[in-house]
Amino acid sequence: MTSVPDAVRWRILAVLLTAIFMSLIGVSIVNVALPSIQQALDASRSDIQWVLSGYALTFGVVLVAAGRMGDILGRGGLFLLGVGVFTASSVAAGLAPDADWLNTARFVQGIGSGLLNPQGIGMIQQYFRGAERGRAFGYFGTVVGFSVAIGPVLGGFLIELGGLELGWRLTFLVNVPIGIITIILGLMWFPKPLIRGIGARGVGGIGKLLRALDPVGSVLLGLAVLVVLLPFVESRETPLIWLLLPASALLFFLWVRWERRYARRGGSPMVDLEIFSTASFTNGITIMALYFLGMTSVWVLVAIYVQEGAGKTALEAGLFGIPAALLSAYAADWAGRRVHRYGRKLVIGGLVLALVGLATSVAVVLLHEHGRLSIWWLLLSLSFIGLAQGSVISPNQALTLEDVPLNYAGSSGAIMQTGQRIGTSVGIAMITAAVFATLSSSSWPVAVSVGFGVISLVVLLALGMALKDLRDRGRR
Repeated sequence: MTSVPDAVRWRILAVLLTAIFMSLIGVSIVNVALPSIQQALDASRSDIQWVLSGYALTFGVVLVAAGRMGDILGRGGLFLLGVGVFTASSVAAGLAPDADWLNTARFVQGIGSGLLNPQGIGMIQQYFRGAERGRAFGYFGTVVGFSVAIGPVLGGFLIELGGLELGWRLTFLVNVPIGIITIILGLMWFPKPLIRGIGARGVGGIGKLLRALDPVGSVLLGLAVLVVLLPFVESRETPLIWLLLPASALLFFLWVRWERRYARRGGSPMVDLEIFSTASFTNGITIMALYFLGMTSVWVLVAIYVQEGAGKTALEAGLFGIPAALLSAYAADWAGRRVHRYGRKLVIGGLVLALVGLATSVAVVLLHEHGRLSIWWLLLSLSFIGLAQGSVISPNQALTLEDVPLNYAGSSGAIMQTGQRIGTSVGIAMITAAVFATLSSSSWPVAVSVGFGVISLVVLLALGMALKDLRDRGRR
């Protein structure tokens, strides 16, 4: 662990969590603001799709390269650069005169988020070890849960406050004071060696620096992630885009071949492929990808069903997630303090809670259809899913990254986040397609039950992988 006083470590964490809160609030608020944006800017359906997709694409594409840049150049400086880019693009989005301007700002906002996120995880690995790292990731999960809870409600309030023209703009501009505070605190509290430039690194010139950053590997992996994500975010507009998927497999293959060749030649690859031979890392990123592939769609389905199937307003739909999000924040803190003691058992317990939440939510939906139960009982059933989120995500991050070498902390954390992004995009496309296919010949309750059933199958796969990791750890 980098030798800094305890007070400094926790101040660093406070800055990281402030920025994470900002980036997550930005995502959850935008989901609520989409109808207002479409009406105010007279935007097409494709324009509105790209408000979400453009951010997701650039975020996913730059993650690993940004993580490796932080490993080499210093994480603090790139983190503050990412916060600055995110904040400036929030201003641009809030002042957007048309949909094209807004989507361009969202592309840039995704780059800013992609720059800051892997540095945050890398600095947690750098400055915390053992039980303290578990606590740090627990606080990370608490911020995630709280931001998810407050985002839709804050978004609804700002839209009501500002009206059609100003309200959606406030959902972007609210990031600006948070971003400015984050930058000021980072400059005050980050240790100076953490904010170092190219010259301070002493890499011996631009040529040597570029070789250390592995530009060919960065481009190949970025293109591979772009090509695998693009069909899942744009398929409704361009069905033939699915033909890109074989190209993504080829690009991933070429990237692996390049990284191995680059390492044999004495270069410093952007990802040390040897980390995949570490069972805890490989098992952990698989669990995380499967979890996000399934569970992210829960909130999409709930929001659609509650409004279109149960006749609730958008603001009421946002209320359904509040107990779950607050319990997620509590569970993340609780689990973070105990992950060093219980390990993978916490993740297994969380996945079981997810299955309980899915099953009871299906029961509520079906009983509501027959007039035997109020739809508001979803507040209770979804609370199990909130507890699951807090018990799975933060502990799994700590367990997955515990054996990763520090000099690859940023890029390895970014690989895990890239798996989350791919899992989220694939899962939402796959599960919503199953729901709407069922809806064409059946009712909303049946369609939602089918969607939750598919999610349960994916969670069972994640549970199987978690049990495998528990057994692997027992053998070691």
